Amino acid sequence: MITVTDKAKDKISELLLADGRTPSTHNVRVSVKGGGCSGLMYDLDFDDKINPADQVFEDKGVKILVDKKSLLYLLGTVLDFSDGLNGKGFQFINPNATRTCGCGESFAV
Repeated sequence: MITVTDKAKDKISELLLADGRTPSTHNVRVSVKGGGCSGLMYDLDFDDKINPADQVFEDKGVKILVDKKSLLYLLGTVLDFSDGLNGKGFQFINPNATRTCGCGESFAV
């Protein structure tokens, strides 16, 4: 399962509305792609389609779509949002990551 913090939920809703979309018509797609200084990178986007092979999680009213390949890397992950002095943006708290880079955008398992 993938969970969402209250801060992440609020920011997702804000971004959807700013883009003329709504949480009822668009979902959050989370995936893992090769790249970055640690080998794997997170990808986060809005999607209005659910593919047949997608795993769908819902937390705090946010639907999260994950493809089967990415799911192995993301199980148990918490999606958070930080707006502090050390950086602003979405953060992935991933219990499967054995190493992360300094920017927090790539990881290894």
